[in-house]
Amino acid sequence: MQPYPKSFSHIGITVPDIDAAVAFYTDVMGWYLVMAPSIVTEETDTAIGQMCLDVFGRGWGQFRIAHLATSDGIGIELFSFDQGVKEAPAFQPFNTGLFHFCVQDPDIEGLVAKVVAAGGKQRMPIRAYYPNEKPYRMCYVEDPFGIVFEIYTHSYELTYSSGAYTN
Repeated sequence: MQPYPKSFSHIGITVPDIDAAVAFYTDVMGWYLVMAPSIVTEETDTAIGQMCLDVFGRGWGQFRIAHLATSDGIGIELFSFDQGVKEAPAFQPFNTGLFHFCVQDPDIEGLVAKVVAAGGKQRMPIRAYYPNEKPYRMCYVEDPFGIVFEIYTHSYELTYSSGAYTN
């Protein structure tokens, strides 16, 4: 049996300040707040407590979590732990691991400007995949917490089905 494409459900992002991250992602990205920040405590009496012990092991005490959603229903889980480093690691796209996520907005200039105005960074100029031919553009940015993400003006399928890297 041929495998079928699985849908994307959500991504989890660890941030140093969950309240500031919720504000950034709702105000700048327009994502819906599905569940306001709440505290998860290390315990074995609830399903979430048991799941977190499975994933994190013992000794984490508690953390805060919030849930957001994009316009197309993709979930964004924000985590904020008391322990751990409170800044993003150095940008190392050549190492194995999550490199970035990507959002789509036809007003790429407007979104980049909002990211920068909110304390983020524009990591490159806005670039066209097909200069003078098609309006597909992209840009890498960084949120105020150092998390790198990309912005596309058009869907992933449209961008790459046209052969973005071919002459």
